[in-house]
Amino acid sequence: MGVLVVAYEASATLEAVLARIPPDFREKITTILVCDDASTDDTYQVGMRVKASRPDLPLEVIRRPVNLGYGGNQKAGYRWMIDHELDVVVLLHGDGQYAPEHLERMVAPILAGDADVVFGSRMLERGAALRGGMPKYKYVGNKILTFMQNRLAGVALSEWHSGYRAYSVAALSGVGFELNSDYYDFDTQIILQMIATSQRIVEIPIPTFYGDELSRVNGIRYGWRILKHTLRWRRSS
Repeated sequence: MGVLVVAYEASATLEAVLARIPPDFREKITTILVCDDASTDDTYQVGMRVKASRPDLPLEVIRRPVNLGYGGNQKAGYRWMIDHELDVVVLLHGDGQYAPEHLERMVAPILAGDADVVFGSRMLERGAALRGGMPKYKYVGNKILTFMQNRLAGVALSEWHSGYRAYSVAALSGVGFELNSDYYDFDTQIILQMIATSQRIVEIPIPTFYGDELSRVNGIRYGWRILKHTLRWRRSS
């Protein structure tokens, strides 16, 4: 089992994120792969320092020579996990937006044979996202986009836009994820691929910590792009 930590400009948060991985869960992990996406800060150096000082963490740290983008960094990380023959991979963000304390809950349905894919959802518990600091306009936008995507895709997910996800490597290997976007719309595209291949998807509630990760994204452009992806998928399915 592997944990893929995507990191960009995460020098201030990465060490704390890794330290928060529960000791009991660490014992079950084959590899924690930190993928620094050509950050301009000391993200890579922080990762290497943690690797040297924490022999209890099965840590591998990679620095991309060029920025691959949020989706591109995931694609390269998933390919690494497949090539190293791991069975389950859970995606964690180096900025601390998603709580490492919930890693075990994220993989449990897959390990139990009840799911192929697990999504952590900030929307399963009514009002929890707002209480966790999600701005109201982004909360409303998330709900509207999720509603529209559910209608187009014929599913009933509570959230399409969380980045806390776990996949069986068999499920990843069965879809063409490397054909997807290198940017934030990757997350929508891979959901559509999992739906198209009839993978069993389970959602679990997760707490909301709203950092600055979406400040890099133009919300209107992002929403339009993912709706186009979903509509195109609907027309071709």
